Amino acid sequence: MTTRQALRVNPAKTCQPIGAMYAALGINRCLPHSHGSQGCCSYHRSHLTRHYKEPVMASTSSFTEGASVFGGSPNLRQSLKTIFQVYDPDVVAVHTTCLSETIGDDIPTIVKKAADDGIVPEGKWVIHASTPSYVGSHVTGFSNMVKGMASYFTRESSVKHKDQVNILPGYVEPSDMREIKGMVSEMGLKPLVFPDTSDVLDTPKTGEYHMYPRGGITVPDLMKTGSSLHTMALGQFSSLDAASYMDHKANVPFTLVDIPIGVKATDRFLQGIMDATGAEPTGSMLDDRGRLVDMMTDYQHYLYGKKVALWGDPDQVISLAEFLVSMGMKPVYLVTGTPGKVFEKRLTSITSDGNFEPVIAQNQDLFYLHQLIKNEPVDLLMGNTYGKYIARAEDIPFVRYGFPILDRAGHSYFPSVGYRGGMHLLSTIVNTILDRMDRDAPEERFELVL
Repeated sequence: MTTRQALRVNPAKTCQPIGAMYAALGINRCLPHSHGSQGCCSYHRSHLTRHYKEPVMASTSSFTEGASVFGGSPNLRQSLKTIFQVYDPDVVAVHTTCLSETIGDDIPTIVKKAADDGIVPEGKWVIHASTPSYVGSHVTGFSNMVKGMASYFTRESSVKHKDQVNILPGYVEPSDMREIKGMVSEMGLKPLVFPDTSDVLDTPKTGEYHMYPRGGITVPDLMKTGSSLHTMALGQFSSLDAASYMDHKANVPFTLVDIPIGVKATDRFLQGIMDATGAEPTGSMLDDRGRLVDMMTDYQHYLYGKKVALWGDPDQVISLAEFLVSMGMKPVYLVTGTPGKVFEKRLTSITSDGNFEPVIAQNQDLFYLHQLIKNEPVDLLMGNTYGKYIARAEDIPFVRYGFPILDRAGHSYFPSVGYRGGMHLLSTIVNTILDRMDRDAPEERFELVL
């Protein structure tokens, strides 16, 4: 195989603004705003809508040729004026695009001038994140916007509430955020989860339209994050920067753990909360843990030794790989499109106890992964929708996981984090393998009970 440096084919990522837009939706009554061309905003909205099967609202500065030459300040000022007059959000979360970054628009200065001129109403907020698409990935953009939330809203406080913890959930599904929030609440604590897209991108049908759904963390709660006892940051790529910033600004210490997928990662997540607050998991949580371990034991003979190719967001691939290794599986190819050498370092540690040598690659694409699979096939694929071409070409069973999933439904409604999420994820993996066993079984081995 030849190593490519200047070409990506079927990337295992998308651009920064889409992650920033997703994060901004996790603030109550917030309108994401794309400072760039109309096409960028349309693409990002449509991609999120196709994954979550929900309408995604966002506005744009709608750059034209003039803005590309003279800068986008007039466009942003006019946008903010229209947004607050017509749509009345509490927060406008501005993220930049390649074009506005290349022009060099100074968003904080433009917004301050707009506020001084009365364009931003009293009591309303305009926050921002720098998200050039020619570096990083959608995970980087998500991280930058979460840090932007912390920088605008977190306040220093000498009083720390012992029962209040900040949770930075990482780039996960709305159902995952709800599950994490529920687990922490069940331990008798008040979690301030941000962003929180539960009840924003999975709202129930009521027959009434609400431009701003009831979900998302509120501005008053964001302002309380400086008085929390501790911060749990889930996922180094998506949450570390914001947690470090809050520690520096408001003296809120943090614990960095993996996204809690599987038994080990969930144990570490809960142990971090226990160490910081003294709270204990409830009996029902321990029962859920026992059920997940029981399932892993019962299904182990279907999973042991199965070779898997994983790709997607780095924080998710790290946790998922550990879960698979704990069940005796062999994640032999581990690929992310997000740059970051810590990805390789972390996965090398996780797979070191297994009897196999994985290929671990950051900042790579799915064409590279396909080449690996052609040279040495695997038993199972796990990743986002873009892997379906590999699955079809190589006739390999495929579990869709991560972002984006554009060709299946229901993925955003069922958590994969925590013990209960692990049970759902495990059953999906096992059933996919059993489906393939049924399909490939000769007539004399085709059984009702496997």
